[in-house]
Amino acid sequence: MNAFEDLGFFCIDNLPVTMISPFVRLMSPNEEGIVPIPKAALVIDIRERHFLADFAKEINKVKKKRFEPTVVFLEASEEVLMRRFSETRRPHPAERGKGLRDAVRQERKAMAAVREKADLIIDTSEHSVHTLRREILRRFGDAGVRPELLVQIMSFGHKYGTPRDVDLQFDVRHLPNPYFVSGLREKTGADRAVVKFLSEQAEVSETIKRFSDLLLYLLPQYQSEGKAYLTIAIGCTGGKHRSVMVANELDRIIAKAGFKTSVSHRDMQK
Repeated sequence: MNAFEDLGFFCIDNLPVTMISPFVRLMSPNEEGIVPIPKAALVIDIRERHFLADFAKEINKVKKKRFEPTVVFLEASEEVLMRRFSETRRPHPAERGKGLRDAVRQERKAMAAVREKADLIIDTSEHSVHTLRREILRRFGDAGVRPELLVQIMSFGHKYGTPRDVDLQFDVRHLPNPYFVSGLREKTGADRAVVKFLSEQAEVSETIKRFSDLLLYLLPQYQSEGKAYLTIAIGCTGGKHRSVMVANELDRIIAKAGFKTSVSHRDMQK
């Protein structure tokens, strides 16, 4: 459902099966001038008491309203389902005191009629959550269009602690430090004089080039996985000079490549 939501679908989890038809009215033009919902993804729980009896009937009602619903059926092998339920430590919805294997088989039997009406059957036995997400994006996303990836770039100072929740972290403490250059200590990596000093150092330009080459290779890979946010942290000793300048340069390069970016400097004013 997260993958469908990222593709712009209006998503509802655990919708009662008898509410499918009323919901479809919201997707139709109406006299009140309410903008119709263009596309939606609905999850219906097998434990919903009307599901097995009314599912086929409700789908036919939708079709009579000139909609073309797509029924997606997710399944997995018996052994995989047993392992997954064992790992979650949650009871199987078909458990009746005869053990997990019997519950899995009873569910498969009960769902056979629904499976027959499915437009798309996905065997998730070999899928991780990441590969299943990619499969949903591939099948239901617009051709050639990938979900937008926001690249968040942060500079920081190691002496103030490593930031949490970052995806990639680069260390630039090997670069010449403006802190020890007369007239630059009180300035920051956003000041023109510091940028000029660092830009004239061969190792700074080489570091930025190598970092940017790696990131421009990796970002499309993250995007194809459906990742919505990627946080990159650039650290130097105090977070005031080198990391700030490098973070700003990477932000410029990545934005120029067509990615949506934001940049922040956690420790620049400390």
